[in-house]
Amino acid sequence: MRSQAHAVVIGGGVGGAAILYWLARLGWTDTVLVERSRVTSGSTFHSAGLVGQLRGSLSLTRMMMNSVDLYRKLGEEVGLETGWHEVGSLRLASSQERMEELSRQAGWAKTFGLPLELVSAQEAQKMFPPMSMDGVLGAAYLPTDGYIDPSQLTFALVEGARRRGAEICEETRVTAIETANGRVKRVVTDKGDIDTDLVVNAGGMFAAEIGRLVGVTVPLIPMAHEYLITTPSGLPRDMPTMRDPSLLVYYRPESGGLIMGGYERDPKPWGLDGIPADFNGKLLEPDWDRFEPLMTNAIVRTPTLKDASVVRLVNGPEAFTPDGEFILGPTDVRGFWVAAGFCAHGLAGAGGMGRLVAEWIVDGRPQLDAWEMDSRRFGRHYISGEYTLARTREVYSTYYDVKYPGHERSAGRPLRLSPAYTRLQELGAAFGEKSGWERANWFEPNAARGDESLRPRGWAGRLWSPAIEAEHRACRETAALFDFTSFAKIEVRGRGAAEFLERLTDNRVARSVGALTYTQMLNEGGGIECDFTVTRLAEDRFRIVTGTAFGQHDLYWIRDHIPGDGSVQVEDVTSSLACIGLWGPAARQILQPLTTADVSNHAFPYMTARQLAVGSVPCFALRVTYVGELGWELYCPSEFGLRLWDTIWEAGQRHGLSAGGYKAVDSLRLEKGYRVWGSDIGPEVNPYEAGLAFTVKLDKGDFIGREALLKARETQPETRLACLVLDDPRSVALGSEPVRIAGEITGRITSGGYGYAVGRSIAYAYVPAAARPGTPVEVEIFGTWVPGQIAEEPLYDPAGQRVRS
Repeated sequence: MRSQAHAVVIGGGVGGAAILYWLARLGWTDTVLVERSRVTSGSTFHSAGLVGQLRGSLSLTRMMMNSVDLYRKLGEEVGLETGWHEVGSLRLASSQERMEELSRQAGWAKTFGLPLELVSAQEAQKMFPPMSMDGVLGAAYLPTDGYIDPSQLTFALVEGARRRGAEICEETRVTAIETANGRVKRVVTDKGDIDTDLVVNAGGMFAAEIGRLVGVTVPLIPMAHEYLITTPSGLPRDMPTMRDPSLLVYYRPESGGLIMGGYERDPKPWGLDGIPADFNGKLLEPDWDRFEPLMTNAIVRTPTLKDASVVRLVNGPEAFTPDGEFILGPTDVRGFWVAAGFCAHGLAGAGGMGRLVAEWIVDGRPQLDAWEMDSRRFGRHYISGEYTLARTREVYSTYYDVKYPGHERSAGRPLRLSPAYTRLQELGAAFGEKSGWERANWFEPNAARGDESLRPRGWAGRLWSPAIEAEHRACRETAALFDFTSFAKIEVRGRGAAEFLERLTDNRVARSVGALTYTQMLNEGGGIECDFTVTRLAEDRFRIVTGTAFGQHDLYWIRDHIPGDGSVQVEDVTSSLACIGLWGPAARQILQPLTTADVSNHAFPYMTARQLAVGSVPCFALRVTYVGELGWELYCPSEFGLRLWDTIWEAGQRHGLSAGGYKAVDSLRLEKGYRVWGSDIGPEVNPYEAGLAFTVKLDKGDFIGREALLKARETQPETRLACLVLDDPRSVALGSEPVRIAGEITGRITSGGYGYAVGRSIAYAYVPAAARPGTPVEVEIFGTWVPGQIAEEPLYDPAGQRVRS
């Protein structure tokens, strides 16, 4: 075994093998894989092996498509069988909502470049003869899906890495990982030590245990997953795989018979008190009682299964995560990476995941927007095993449920509460959750002032209330009060803080004390990594305010670039500060009597900040907006938060003040064209393409991404983010719908909603840069092409007079 390596991969499952393969293929050949037992002996060997490509996001789908691309070629490359069978897949719909789900997915597939087609029940049965058509309304067929042999694939990946110079060490247990100054230094095994600067924890269900060696939490739970194998019965070997999500079951052909498994409503976590040290290449005892509901469902769809001979019932642990997505990427400990928690998608994603992680390591950033899989997305509350278990159990038990856009999960709630939470309850808040925070989506008593006839058609109207309109109009016509305590708040301080932030941002942020700046942080390619406001609190102190869901991401991006000389300190101060937002034409009339400070436009202009007292509450006020109206974000120490809400609420009643929720905020920001990171903008898009050129100050000096922007400025961007308005106001886009111009698909919707003040269905999408306002467009919403046009933006108050009034 080598005593020194460029990288050490821990774990010989398909994930670790794929990363080793791609590292070697990208030129990192001085690498070692260490496996506690034999390759594939964890969860890989008992995987059912289904490979499905279509996922809910572009990045995930591309990753799965990259897997299939590799599986088609790998066997020929290394001279070994991989067991890849490109037989296609069927996904059945047994209800109208399932047909709607398939229709929506068919729209996604067009934007992803996947040849998915909707077929009838009869057509599905021809492809999968043992299927009963009872209750089946239709199906989605994707001919490029299939299944693969997990062990053969892993051996082929290992061989591909070995041929390029990588070393594989089986029967080698990691006993410690040494660090120095917060960085990986050495891997200690029972066969010797390996000096290295980089470790990838691809330990599968053992990944949490490996993470603890360096103090890193890897929030995953092994779940006992079962499937049965029948004896050969003459079934066609080229049948597609099939999923019937309404019955919670899946199938694939196996040597003339079937493999059938599923996701039961009452799952069984395993290994909560630790995984036995000798659990290698082993299965759990069959649990027929737990499998019986799935068997009953499966017989409904494939009646011949009732009389089939069963070879065995496979029961093996699979690592699942609290949000159902992979855990990939770097961690708090420099040089320590994680690639685990594959949630039974390990075989489908391994080839693309290995490429993604290897490129991330070698190039310093992923080639896809990987935040939804990033290991750092989980907050500190996932240190709790109880919370992690509750969330993960829910993920598994609802695996096949229809997920409406904006659907809310219930496990582990409530957890993080703002000081005003009890008041929001009293006012009838319909709560949602983000990053553990309870947040008001809307206030149901306000529904009496809304118009039920505006309910969007289809899925967009599922998680909706007339209260959203009432709160939107209150903000536009009088005033609305919002609890924004969940906003992530990051302080950057120290003698080098100003220079540091100027290096990271594309706008000029080191301005006068009290100045507030909207800016982005970019990667070397010019892509947008962060999008937020920065306020200068003092010569050596700044506060960043960013979205609730992006705090972890932005915090890590900033910390990853912090200088090592101690000149800059970074702290997450989210929980220490409450934030109440007051906006609307009457906002100044409400606030002025509550403070001795002058809040006139002259004394307190737009995009500035200052200390003041609101009643008895000391506040730091930011005159800024995400809704397009006059108003302030008012920050105070958390213990004052309830008093601050009560003070403003009482004073605002005679002015028509309304409580407002986040659904109103989303419709308000759409009318103003304010972007959302992670949907409208992200790491693959530069500010010029995103319509944010006004934030870029190329003349301020060097900053990360500046060279890429200089090159981008010289060439016309191929695409740009555009505002679309649809002719049918009740047809509302939800995201990922295909956009068609002159009969050709040109892009996909990034976000959409209804603008109550402008009376239009609004959507944003990247379209060809040459497409100007007035250009006719069509958006496919649940199978129907809805006409519209590109519009000038913003639709509301284009001169920005209201925010500066």
